[in-house]
Amino acid sequence: MSVTPEVKQTIIADNARDPKDTGSPEVQVAILTQRIRNLTEHFKDHHKDNHSRRGLLMMVNKRRTLLAYLKKKDVERYNALIQKLGLRK
Repeated sequence: MSVTPEVKQTIIADNARDPKDTGSPEVQVAILTQRIRNLTEHFKDHHKDNHSRRGLLMMVNKRRTLLAYLKKKDVERYNALIQKLGLRK
């Protein structure tokens, strides 16, 4: 369910604004998106796992907050991230 360190490093490398960037909103949203996708797959087999469902809802809300912040600060970066991650059809 969690993201392995190797996958996390590739996500950071793909979404970082500079080589040492690990905390920008783009990186945080990309990592949260991967974790959300993993949990969504988990719920296909374990549909009664309500404890993890609460964690999923908290991650979705955190991602939504970060995306709202990014949209407020820089719309071009927001649009690029949405397009790259395949969010908001």
